[in-house]
Amino acid sequence: MNNATFVRITSVAGGIDPGQLAGSSCSQPGSPIPATIMSTVFLGIWRAFAVPFFCLIALIENVITIPLLPRAKRPHARAEWLHRWSRFASRVVGIRTTTIGSMPQSGLLVCNHLSYLDVIVLSSIRPCVFVAKRDVAAWPLFGWLARAAGTIFVDRERRLSSPAIVDLVHRAIAGGSVVILFPEGTSSDGSTVLPFKSALLQSAVELRCAVAAAAIEYALSDGSVADEVCYWRDMALVPHLFNLFFKREIRSSCSFAPPNIRTGDRKQIARELHDEVVSIRS
Repeated sequence: MNNATFVRITSVAGGIDPGQLAGSSCSQPGSPIPATIMSTVFLGIWRAFAVPFFCLIALIENVITIPLLPRAKRPHARAEWLHRWSRFASRVVGIRTTTIGSMPQSGLLVCNHLSYLDVIVLSSIRPCVFVAKRDVAAWPLFGWLARAAGTIFVDRERRLSSPAIVDLVHRAIAGGSVVILFPEGTSSDGSTVLPFKSALLQSAVELRCAVAAAAIEYALSDGSVADEVCYWRDMALVPHLFNLFFKREIRSSCSFAPPNIRTGDRKQIARELHDEVVSIRS
């Protein structure tokens, strides 16, 4: 892999491991609780209160300020709002991001999908508009934030080729935002990149815009990435999020390939982009 051609973002999380507690001095009656464990507990509790509070403040700001802008400027203003608050959320939650190279300034970006943290990591780098399945709009907290950020919602059974959806993607790109697709159609445990759903790439065919590929990965100093960072299968959102609050630091790794104008039909484009994402994973 040629490191000069893509961007890499790295992020790791460590928290309280019950196994460590069982083998530590605090398992002995009367032993003091180690300071590192106490600080992690207090950090997790603080985040559990701070994250909903700051999300509420962010939503209030969005509701008050965005409607005052001209309609044509609102999509990019929502992306800027998400960018600003994602940078702040990264600090609160403990996500440390290192980049090599740069994310494309506009156009379409396709990426593998592991967790709701993907949105925070990617949008903290540059103003982005995300395309998501309509189910996300009903999620507690994240659904409200997604709607406020101007997320383009797509029905599972409908293609991204409807004129209304293509127009929304075009306006977001024209406004200076990067539009991000997760063409796997769902999140996974990160062990592999799932096949891309070509229908989600119809807008790339119709708009003939530059499309870049990205690959995101996570690592934990303690715990399982598949079980504690990746959000997949039938995991419950609130317990999963609460567990992340007790991780002292989160590092993510993401590589960006340079954008290119894609030719061919959407199935061919899907295969090419899938191969690129696989090739740039570390």
